[in-house]
Amino acid sequence: MVIGAGDAADKSEAASATPPVMAGINPKLLEKSRYGMIPVIADGLKPFNVYAADADRARAAKMPVVAIVIGGLGVGAAKTNDAIMKLPPAVTLAFTPYGSDPGKLAERARAQRHEIFLQIPMEPYDFPDNDPGPQTLLTSLSPDQNMDRLYWHLSRMQGYAGLTNFMGARFVATEPAMQPIIREAAKRGLGFFDDGSSPRSIAPQAAANQAVPFGRGDIAIDAVPTATEIDRALNKLESTARERGIAVGTASALPVSIERISAWTKTLGDRGILLVPLTTAMLKSKSS
Repeated sequence: MVIGAGDAADKSEAASATPPVMAGINPKLLEKSRYGMIPVIADGLKPFNVYAADADRARAAKMPVVAIVIGGLGVGAAKTNDAIMKLPPAVTLAFTPYGSDPGKLAERARAQRHEIFLQIPMEPYDFPDNDPGPQTLLTSLSPDQNMDRLYWHLSRMQGYAGLTNFMGARFVATEPAMQPIIREAAKRGLGFFDDGSSPRSIAPQAAANQAVPFGRGDIAIDAVPTATEIDRALNKLESTARERGIAVGTASALPVSIERISAWTKTLGDRGILLVPLTTAMLKSKSS
C-alpha cells in the first residue's frame, strides 16, 4: 500500500533517494510511502516494543530509574559518533531527519545497542526566525499537509521506537495540529516523548487518550553548557529519581555534555539508581 500522496511543500527534499532498509529491521513492520518505508504495526507487533532496548525491567520496577535522551543527532557525524561510542548503551539517542545520511548513523547507534527515537521538527513560537528545517510541521498547514510532511520524516531512517518533538513549542501546544500526530503514532505502534520544553504541551493528554506510550523530559541537563552546571543538573536529576521513582533528562551532544554524563553514569548504580533506556522509563511510568 502506498500512502502519503498529498502535496508536500518542499518537493526537492522529498525527491531525495529512498533510504535503504537497515540491518536488523523487521520488514513486516514497514510499509511503503511515496517517500520510502515507514513503520507500521504487523502481526500484533509494534515498533515501540520491537525496537525498545533491552533492560532489566523487573529490577527497574523496584528501584529509582533515570533515563537520558541525547537529541539533535544525525547532523554532524563527529558529534553523533561521539554520542554513540562514548555514552553507555542505556542512553537513548534521538535523531533529526536531516543530514546527508541520518539512517546510516542511526544504524550505527543501534549496532552499539542504543535505542533510538526520531525527532520531528515542529513549529516554535518564533518561526520563521527560528526555523527547525525543511518539512517542519506547522500550525498554519492542514492536517493532511502536516501528515504528508510527517511521512517524509518517518521515511528518513528505520528502527526507532518512537517520536519526539524537535523544537515545536507552538505546535505541541496547539491541539488541532498535535492531535493527528499523536493519533498517527498510535496507529503505527510508536511511543511519543515530549522533551518538556513547552509547559503548554497537550501531548500528555493526547497520548493518554490514544494509549500511546509516553514520556516527558524533567530536566534539560545542558541548558547551561558548562561542566559545573551540567553536574548540578545531573544531581538534580538524581534527586528527582529518588523522590518520584523516575526522572528523564535531555541533553545535546556537546563534548562537555557527553563527558560529564559519561562520568556520572559510571557510578550511578553505586548510588542505588538504575540508568535505563527511555522506553523502560515510559513503561514504568505507565504502570506506576
